[in-house]
Amino acid sequence: MLNPSDIMETINMIQEEHLDIRTVTMGISLLSCIDSDINKACDKVYDNITGYAEKLVPVCDQIQSEYGIPIINRRISVTPIGMLASACPSADITKFAKTLERAANELGVNFVGGYSALVQKGFSDGDYALIESIAETDHVCASVNVGSTKAGINMDAVKMMGTAVKKAAELTKDRDCIGAAKLVTLCNAPEDNPFMAGAFHGVGEPDCVINVGVSGPGVVKCALER
Repeated sequence: MLNPSDIMETINMIQEEHLDIRTVTMGISLLSCIDSDINKACDKVYDNITGYAEKLVPVCDQIQSEYGIPIINRRISVTPIGMLASACPSADITKFAKTLERAANELGVNFVGGYSALVQKGFSDGDYALIESIAETDHVCASVNVGSTKAGINMDAVKMMGTAVKKAAELTKDRDCIGAAKLVTLCNAPEDNPFMAGAFHGVGEPDCVINVGVSGPGVVKCALER
């Protein structure tokens, strides 16, 4: 049960120590969207994301207004797109990136993470196509897991990612190379990762989850000073 001192302490953390909710990230499974026809797959992806996350931004705005706690980012993470791309490797995989971008614009979220491939032990055809197609977008974050303690390091993937990071930076050099900032090369990626820019929705997760990230460096600073 809350008491007045707890309430005042929370208010002080928000007003004086800059406590905020750094992000509310909705994780969405796209496994049901797999289709050998990439156009059908993209339609399913768009419908799935916009269906689950339709109220994500309005509800976050309502909570922020009602409780007075700043919510800085509204984000979405999805099943690694490499898994969907494996079903249609000969198609133009950038259609998936454009679909994620279109969904982000429709919903008003800050980022969508999950344009990703897990290749620590080797490539599938879809993984090759995805890495080669990492595209310039405004709201889509990409990641590739190139190694793990158990499987070792996929050096072919390391080489490809070096080229991809450089290309992403060059394509966005007029915007402080933001393309490279939204592209992550990982080792030992966890099964599920809600944290941008390396976010993706794990295959062991339910169809839809909410992850909340609290940022309190100001609170920590004040505590250390005291």
